[in-house]
Amino acid sequence: MTHKPAEVVTADIVVIGAGSAGCAVAGRLAEQGRDVLLLEAGPDYGPVDSGRWPAELLSARMLATSHDWGYRSGRWNFERARVMGGCSSHNGAIAAVGHRADYDAWGLPGWTGAEVEPLFHTVIERMRVRAYERREAGPFHARCMDAATALGWPIASDLCDLDAGPSFGMETVNIVGDTRWNAAFAYLDHVRGGSLRILDHVMVDRLLSWGGAAGDDGVRVAAHRLGDPITIEAGTLVLAGGAYGTPLILERSGIGDPAVLAAAGVDVRAELPGVGTNLHDHPMVHADREVGPRLQQWLDEAAATGFLPEEQTLGKFVSSVSLDGLYDTHLFPVCASDQTSFLYGGVHVEVACVTPLSRGTVHIASADPSAHPLIDHGYLTDTAGVDGGSHDLAVLRDGLVHAERLLDQPQLAEVLGARITDMSTDQAIRDTVAHYYHPVGSCPMGVGPMSVCDPDGRVHGVPGVVIADASLMPQIPRGNTNLPAVMIGERIARTL
Repeated sequence: MTHKPAEVVTADIVVIGAGSAGCAVAGRLAEQGRDVLLLEAGPDYGPVDSGRWPAELLSARMLATSHDWGYRSGRWNFERARVMGGCSSHNGAIAAVGHRADYDAWGLPGWTGAEVEPLFHTVIERMRVRAYERREAGPFHARCMDAATALGWPIASDLCDLDAGPSFGMETVNIVGDTRWNAAFAYLDHVRGGSLRILDHVMVDRLLSWGGAAGDDGVRVAAHRLGDPITIEAGTLVLAGGAYGTPLILERSGIGDPAVLAAAGVDVRAELPGVGTNLHDHPMVHADREVGPRLQQWLDEAAATGFLPEEQTLGKFVSSVSLDGLYDTHLFPVCASDQTSFLYGGVHVEVACVTPLSRGTVHIASADPSAHPLIDHGYLTDTAGVDGGSHDLAVLRDGLVHAERLLDQPQLAEVLGARITDMSTDQAIRDTVAHYYHPVGSCPMGVGPMSVCDPDGRVHGVPGVVIADASLMPQIPRGNTNLPAVMIGERIARTL
């Protein structure tokens, strides 16, 4: 049997992963005329006006699920998009930046609140961020605003203000018309056909060599495209595979914890025990109610005549166990019409702890690039709470009180039915805790023994390899992570 020789593709800078951060890195460098090759495991449907984008990836009405990697662990599905634009092509399009204190707490040069603030201004402009107007609120969310006002909660649409405090209001979103404005539209469309080259359907296996490892100055990568072998040669390699994907590529390359690599049958080439650790997300639970017939009719009618998002309002609250006196809780209502499958016949008020202390891991199960990873987020396993209990659980417990108060307000109660799920016990919270679609931290930057890269994303001991995605966050910001991921792409692009 003869094997087809690997095609060799060369570029000055190769970016692996066309998600939120990867698009920003590649687009910014291409604007400078740099020789950039962008690799994406999923399909590239071209610019926004190509006519080839599937409707579910364009419509911001609901989360899209058609281009998912299929990651699963226990009872959780960890949805990650395998398509140009990454998770910015299938998420809820909620635009948030977190708090200034989040970035100051990283304690890293170039990442303070003052230093990332101008980057966020650029990201907000590029991603076409705007706030929903009150008149745009659907039948359910309009009543949520009325109920929040009656409760005396501060009303503001300030998710993109680094100095904002507790409030409830219409969300800020990266939606144009009813189109989810993903990072590919924002950063790639205007540089297609220039110095940027894009290869889609590329599954990266591992790094073959890097600066000094084979007597050269570049990085060589083994991959497959549509089943055929391909070798990528880069002057600089940027890993932007996300909090799950980036550590897997490193580990398949022999870069990581020796014990993890040995268990997967991979030889150690660079000892970095922090790879795949520090994984965390915002844990989330919900309060719920049945939908009354009047409200369901209004929702179905609104969906039939125009754009009816499942999410439009969001609140930020300070729990009784806040670590710094700042808000540590997200509360956001969700509903559905007869045109969406999620939650039909019910409403949720989701509650998320946005300052989690629990940590988990993501590691390879084998050297096979098609094998799914071993993901354990360790939700609610921290022992930093009262008497050694979970701080994260205590935040959720407090948040559920706010959620029930909102649902019990007359403006909502009169159009809702009975409670569906009893969330009155800590065990109920543990049994139903979900993820907020915000995995980060699995290749943290810093200077300690468990850090994986320096503050410019350069991987310790692996010359020529840079990380630019949410995996390098030491601690998650207190907000949705899409804009912070794009900001990371902007920041790392300035160092290359």
